[in-house]
Amino acid sequence: MTIDPVCPPLPVEDWTDEHVVSRVLQGEVLLFEVLMRRHNQRIYRAIRSILWDDSECEDVMQETYVRAFEHLAQFEGRAKFSTWLTRIAVNESIKRSIARRKIDPLDIDDSDADLDALLASDKNAPSPETSAARVELAALLEDSILALPPAYRTVLMLRDIEEMSTSETAEVLAITDTNVKVRLHRAHELLRTELMTRAGASSPQAFMFPATRCNRVVDAVFHRLNLSR
Repeated sequence: MTIDPVCPPLPVEDWTDEHVVSRVLQGEVLLFEVLMRRHNQRIYRAIRSILWDDSECEDVMQETYVRAFEHLAQFEGRAKFSTWLTRIAVNESIKRSIARRKIDPLDIDDSDADLDALLASDKNAPSPETSAARVELAALLEDSILALPPAYRTVLMLRDIEEMSTSETAEVLAITDTNVKVRLHRAHELLRTELMTRAGASSPQAFMFPATRCNRVVDAVFHRLNLSR
């Protein structure tokens, strides 16, 4: 008689997001930390593309994870968990921006628009020339991306830096695939050719979210949810 060997369980880091979600919903709530640490970088970048003030990002990240945890049972798996979570982050960022500026930062008409005028409209954006003289290449790339109009900046952040697909980006931002392609094309036009040649918008060194900040966000979310580890 042949006995099949028992397959050892996969380590947590090899679990799919969907499997972790199912375990959390079954009562293993502390596993929610796996999802936070796994997606902190993407969520930070999505939020940072909308909010100019980096000091607000951690607050919005916390709100994103709290809302995701509270509504986790509503995740139906029709899209990737990362897409669902990023959509929450984008919505929370827009709400924060509307509350502060009374505008929707992603509401840009994709018809014929003067790109130079759009770029000049962000008066707080530092010029790439000034940045090049005082910061390293990754910081220069960040400054240049932050100078883009918010709608273009968000699409570029999600498509080029986070490498989300066109359809995933469209779903996150609630726009069409065509809008995603148009905005990404115009974002590339706004960035200086020489800067893109030197670094490329997909540089993994841009908008990094270090471990210390990751730990701080995770701890804060668990505190808000009254979960003890």
